[in-house]
Amino acid sequence: MTTNAIAAVLRDGDGKFALEEVTLGPLASDELLVKVVGAGMCHTDLHILNPDLVAKMGPIILGHEGSGIVEEVGSSVRGIEVGDHVLISFDSCGRCRNCRAGIPSYCDEFFARNTTGRRADLSTSAIDRMGLPLANRWFGQSSFATHAITTERNLVVVDKALPLELLGPLGCGLQTGAGSVLNEMKLAAGQSIAVFGAGGVGLAAVMAAKAAGAREIVVIDLVDTRLETALEVGATRTVRGDTPDLVEAIKNGGRGFDFSFETTAVASVITTAVSILDIPGKAVLVGGSQAKFEIDPTLLTGRTVTFALEGSSIPQVFLPQLLDLWQRGWFPFDKLVQTYPLEQINQAVEDSLSGKTIKPVLTPAQH
Repeated sequence: MTTNAIAAVLRDGDGKFALEEVTLGPLASDELLVKVVGAGMCHTDLHILNPDLVAKMGPIILGHEGSGIVEEVGSSVRGIEVGDHVLISFDSCGRCRNCRAGIPSYCDEFFARNTTGRRADLSTSAIDRMGLPLANRWFGQSSFATHAITTERNLVVVDKALPLELLGPLGCGLQTGAGSVLNEMKLAAGQSIAVFGAGGVGLAAVMAAKAAGAREIVVIDLVDTRLETALEVGATRTVRGDTPDLVEAIKNGGRGFDFSFETTAVASVITTAVSILDIPGKAVLVGGSQAKFEIDPTLLTGRTVTFALEGSSIPQVFLPQLLDLWQRGWFPFDKLVQTYPLEQINQAVEDSLSGKTIKPVLTPAQH
């Protein structure tokens, strides 16, 4: 069957979303229809506001941090039922070598399934009022809408007693930050970390590092209010990113850090994130950008640099762990959230870009 929905559609190079009536479906056998209750806004969504990308991808429904209630289930889906409350994370094939090895964030089809706005075969399952196709599988969901089509692989069933409208950001940005610390770095009690960028992803890393028992957590940013928030959620010290002799200011007379976490994708910041490491040390990069950076190979002596997708997480395993930490008071991500009705999506974009709001969450179910 098909479903009529309201979606925030991005069509033009002006970077503005417009609410439109769209038709979703019918479902493929492995797909599900979810009524979206909350949808976090991530900077990966905001990258697509670039006019060149909009022109390349065509009319698209963005949003990839959804939470909601299952309304329809495809014929081959097992283990998820109508009425289940779910978080929507990234999609994966479940069949390739990496998926079978338990690293679905490095699925052979990751980019086809998550960054094209289409299914892996490049088809879509939405049309506008003129009957023209819309890209509606951004990260396997396109959740800036009242309804989203997903697969079983990117859903995580959660307790119905939880505040579903707040939980969407766990599916990508917060998972990326926390997972990079707990899954990729495997940071242990007594170790140290420097976090570059105090947005939602960086602050998730801060909270995870504190929960893991990090000895020192230093956060670097240019926005004073975000540095204040970093201290509230677990940073032991902050440094403004425009501080003279930044490397020494971050190291503060010490040997350097066991880990650094870089979210900005700015070439000079990446170099700094490597420079402040102890030997041995590991830098994990997550910021998406076309920027290139050059580095003296000797700076890598005894040091490791990697780029992590989705915190190297298995959503069905890791998101319940984050929920448990949150319920215990060790992962207070709700302090970062500001909710907006779907019709205020352009205001949410503005507030996110200005730094006024760390983690906007849209509430389409209230539309």
